Amino acid sequence: MIYVTKDGETLDYICWKYYGNSRNMEKVLNANRHIASMDAVLTAGIKITLPTFEEPKATQKIKLWQ
Repeated sequence: MIYVTKDGETLDYICWKYYGNSRNMEKVLNANRHIASMDAVLTAGIKITLPTFEEPKATQKIKLWQ
């Protein structure tokens, strides 16, 4: 997905808004090297590719004691 920034947004906010958390921020930065040298507060009109990440598979919980 291509996201176009609005004036005053930050990358961690965009990640939180799109993914529901900011854990993937480094991966988004790697996919968008052009924003690495920009200020933390972004200006309007910057195109950012938001990659799709596979969610980790749920693990089965094991009870050791009943």
